[in-house]
Amino acid sequence: MDVRSLRRGLKTQGCTRHTGSADGQEWRMRMHNQLTENDIKRMEEEIEYRKLVVRREALDAVKEARAQGDLSENFEYYAAKREKNKNESRIRFLERMIKTAEIISDESGADEIGVNNTVEVEFEEDGTVETYKIVTTMRGNSLEGLVSTESPIGKALLGHKEGDRVCVQVNDSYQYYVTVKKIEKTVDDGSDKIRSF
Repeated sequence: MDVRSLRRGLKTQGCTRHTGSADGQEWRMRMHNQLTENDIKRMEEEIEYRKLVVRREALDAVKEARAQGDLSENFEYYAAKREKNKNESRIRFLERMIKTAEIISDESGADEIGVNNTVEVEFEEDGTVETYKIVTTMRGNSLEGLVSTESPIGKALLGHKEGDRVCVQVNDSYQYYVTVKKIEKTVDDGSDKIRSF
């Protein structure tokens, strides 16, 4: 899937409104599953590390704590069990995300905003300028300037060029406009962490 197919939608009051099916259910079901090949690779590496290293350490910690005797008052045992279960949950979560993933391309036109690109935008309402990196949902973190392709602003910016005035449709009753000031063709260098649950 390329940037143009991600931007597919209906025109609503000058904005692009993204829909999946007539009732929007298809879009909601796949919202968290758009990943790049690099996302999949990094998730597979984490799964392997958790299975080969973390799982072994967690099992050893549980065995060691169990050997200390009475389990009813053994805080170390319960803490070790909690960490072991947390690791297993993370493995299942990552495997499920990979299994249900829709692979999207991180390639875009030379002058277009695409996945893994950094973009500087000016908000029309107050003239503030913000810089965001467009990433997949598994790496989105708005506090660090990482905006997901599934967020209203991420969806709206994909495929646009410098100088474009872009309408961001937040919901049926609220929208705002930004102007693309600058696009940096950044790549996924592995520094953006895969999100936890």
